[in-house]
Amino acid sequence: MRNFADRLGEWIRDIINIFYFPFIKKVLPQETFLYAATGGSNLVLDTILYFLFYHFVIGKEIVDLGFIAISPHIAAFLMVLPITFSTGFLLAKYVTFTQSTLKGKKQFFRYGLSVVGSVVLNYILLKVFVEYFKFYPTPSKVLTTSIVVVYSFIIQKFFTFKTGKKQLAKA
Repeated sequence: MRNFADRLGEWIRDIINIFYFPFIKKVLPQETFLYAATGGSNLVLDTILYFLFYHFVIGKEIVDLGFIAISPHIAAFLMVLPITFSTGFLLAKYVTFTQSTLKGKKQFFRYGLSVVGSVVLNYILLKVFVEYFKFYPTPSKVLTTSIVVVYSFIIQKFFTFKTGKKQLAKA
């Protein structure tokens, strides 16, 4: 018997595939389309949460932990990260990259490594856009995330949720 996550993933995939029209099929592989839909949804969630945390939870103030002071745009990013890490992994595993032959623990570990790379890239880009270019924090976050999405897709497809050689030969 399949577990709840598999069934829910299939249901979400079926909903997304309603919008996978024939003209899209000609230019975009289904896995990429699913990644765009799930990643886009996670991006929207991330952006909304970032806005809410930055403006209302942190109140645009420096977060002083006693031993370190964290700028509000970085603190909001760090607070949102565990939420979107979880939703991103689950959507990638159960909706997008379902053909992966790797064990769940290995996928989770690799996903964690890919997210560390994303965090470093996010941190650097947010610092540059907000503190050096003086862009507003929320648009900076959107721009930063757009850049990180490309990195993330490549890492997830070819490392985190890599498919076995037999499945690659079929594709």
